[in-house]
Amino acid sequence: MISWEDIYKVVVSMAPLYVALMLGYGSVRWWNIFTPEQGGAINRFVCFFTLPLFTFQFTARVDPFNWNYLFIAADAISKLVIVTVLALWSKFSSKGSYSWSITNFSLCTLTSSLVVGVPLGDAMYGQMGVNLIVQSSVLQAIIWLTLLLFVLEFRRTGLDIYSNTSSSGDSRVKPVELENINDLEGNMDMVESTSTSISSKPSFWSFIKVVGQKLAANPNSYAVFIGIVWALISNRWHFQMPSIMEGSILIMSNAGTGTAMFSMGIFMALQEKVFACGTKLTIFGMVLRFIAGPAAMAIGCFAVGLHGDVLRVSIIQAALPQSITSFIFAKEYGLHADVLSTAVIFGMLVSLPVLIAYYAILGFVN
Repeated sequence: MISWEDIYKVVVSMAPLYVALMLGYGSVRWWNIFTPEQGGAINRFVCFFTLPLFTFQFTARVDPFNWNYLFIAADAISKLVIVTVLALWSKFSSKGSYSWSITNFSLCTLTSSLVVGVPLGDAMYGQMGVNLIVQSSVLQAIIWLTLLLFVLEFRRTGLDIYSNTSSSGDSRVKPVELENINDLEGNMDMVESTSTSISSKPSFWSFIKVVGQKLAANPNSYAVFIGIVWALISNRWHFQMPSIMEGSILIMSNAGTGTAMFSMGIFMALQEKVFACGTKLTIFGMVLRFIAGPAAMAIGCFAVGLHGDVLRVSIIQAALPQSITSFIFAKEYGLHADVLSTAVIFGMLVSLPVLIAYYAILGFVN
């Protein structure tokens, strides 16, 4: 049973996040220290420096040889359920869209496991709970955040190419069907403009190559893979990271979560409202985060036959508050950052009573 002391430990782990958040908020709203452009630069610093090193640092410390592979399978099934539902929604619903599918995936699946999950898991289920939550964090970084990064970059590259194509093709002539281009012989300007518009549309593989090149320049793409490779090597042959290397990583990675919350505070200050996305989207985000995500995880758990405390931890870790990294990526790639910031801020406020309720209910599940 969770005691008041356990609740206090969780609150203690969450309180510094709000200190960093309020400092970022005050730096713009009260003290006028940063401009919007400088706020964007701070977010890029977090995205390309502190977060990759933070990801590498915690990934490199895990022991992949002692993972619970049934739990991993359940987690994969739950994510595939969500991806399938979102794909069908995007294709067949009049309200469905590729952009909102990306955001809804983040809201359903990406959690703040290390900041909130570890102290809460320890209070509820001891070391076993901590181990499973850390495993979920590593899986999230290896697979799902990497997938999120890919689709965000895919979307932005597509928008950039479309913008360039439109600007080159629409400046002198209306769009012309490809099969009618022979009819344009004799006109100077129209043939050249149309040819430019057609030739500027890349093939699918050229498009993927551009996306790959951009991802290769983003350290978030490979930080987690370097970390897991080091974890495999160090645990297999009992290597220890040289202290000079560890110190160099820690000096930046320790700032990862704090600078991310600081950047979110700046973003909040630049909005008209604290909960920038409005009441309806806030409620919608909370439903996805605290109901849809755990429900999908329950499906995955029952599919692979998990039971007992492993089942309970699996569902509770799926109900943890929104991942801070998901906001940083949303801000960097310009996709519904207002929704993700609200999900992080409001989600952390309401997560403790929600998670305790889940803990009480799951106590009756075998």
